[in-house]
Amino acid sequence: MNEPPRIPFGRGHVETDAANEEPTPAMRLMELMARHRALDEKIEELYEFPYKNQILLQRLKKEKLRLKDAIEHLKDDLIPDLNA
Repeated sequence: MNEPPRIPFGRGHVETDAANEEPTPAMRLMELMARHRALDEKIEELYEFPYKNQILLQRLKKEKLRLKDAIEHLKDDLIPDLNA
């Protein structure tokens, strides 16, 4: 198969198409943390309305918990176990 075209960038540095690159665990962690913060902000906004959508609020909270678990698993994978 053909590789995507490489675009020269600066001296001797070659940059590939970022959309085709596999994200590193650290990049994935940052993405999950940003999504978690965004959900937290959305949940706070919903609490400001007296007639908030309870079902949407429940779904957002579940998604936030799911993201929190994924973040913790990634952190565990990134940080070596000192007892090993």
